[in-house]
Amino acid sequence: MLRRLWGWKSRAKARKAANAKEKAGHLFASGLNCAQAVLQATTGIDSPEMMRMAEAFGGGIGERKCLCGAISGGVMALGMEHKGNLSGELVDAFKARNRVTCCIALCRPYIWNSKEHQANCRRLTEETAEVVERLLKE
Repeated sequence: MLRRLWGWKSRAKARKAANAKEKAGHLFASGLNCAQAVLQATTGIDSPEMMRMAEAFGGGIGERKCLCGAISGGVMALGMEHKGNLSGELVDAFKARNRVTCCIALCRPYIWNSKEHQANCRRLTEETAEVVERLLKE
């Protein structure tokens, strides 16, 4: 609830952010899920249709805790920019930092939706956006 109350402030910060990592963090704090935040931060697209599509990937695809939504958002962004062939590099970079790509393993130490869980997801979202931004420049 607190995220929603202060969401407008975080979205304003996202618009002013210098890079995709910062934008993604602010967008996540504003109430977007990990997939939405990475997609919007790396492509600049704020379309309601795109956000509805990406919403289904948050929490590991429909909150089933499978593939991290940040990766899904990153793959969508790469595909939109005709760089889907770099998706494997995104997964490899994510695994190198976090050892796994599955939400349930990434979030195991935390109570789901707790402050600590949200902080971990924000970190993953920011890191993923940073990698996607780099890959988009290749």
